[in-house]
Amino acid sequence: MKLIKRMVKNIGLLSVGKVVNLLVLLSSFLLISCEDVLSSHKKWDPPEITWNVDPRLNVDDNNYYHLTIDTTRWQTLHRFSGSVEYVSDRDEFPAEAVRFEWESSHYWYLGDTLGYIVKRGLTDQLEYVSYDTIYVTGFNGMEVPTINPVSYSNGDGEFNQMFAPVKSMRGDTVTVTVARQDYFGEWQGLNFYVILD
Repeated sequence: MKLIKRMVKNIGLLSVGKVVNLLVLLSSFLLISCEDVLSSHKKWDPPEITWNVDPRLNVDDNNYYHLTIDTTRWQTLHRFSGSVEYVSDRDEFPAEAVRFEWESSHYWYLGDTLGYIVKRGLTDQLEYVSYDTIYVTGFNGMEVPTINPVSYSNGDGEFNQMFAPVKSMRGDTVTVTVARQDYFGEWQGLNFYVILD
């Protein structure tokens, strides 16, 4: 820096040819340093993402998972879990907000009545009484998947997904697919199988 200040101070003493040479030299330093910065950006490779799914179920010798259906309820709720990490040459750390898409081979259809709402109110003696029932209708034939379609990883690199087969599926084997896109738009996925006992 001191050298440049001295050169600028003495610029009046230099001939035009020397000034031009000096400017060419300084601009070449700038171009080289800019070129290094640009080329370093071109060499950036995204970190690798590794992930795994834990169905949180017992597995048999054939790698089929088993979920016991609760026959006292229409749906049996179960949570699948997993973890995802960024892996670079130097470090591994949790990957946040990674999107996973889920699909199940099984679904069921709604009947005409989805449910009902019981209207309640207070009497003059401040006791609750039911005075009307409203049925929620108009959903006949709507398809209901047994798994939610999307989940995201949290700050710890964990992701979860709810699975809800119905009791009429007892004895079936469900194929569950989970997939994610990499930086280049390529899909990476896996399947696992759940026997509904």
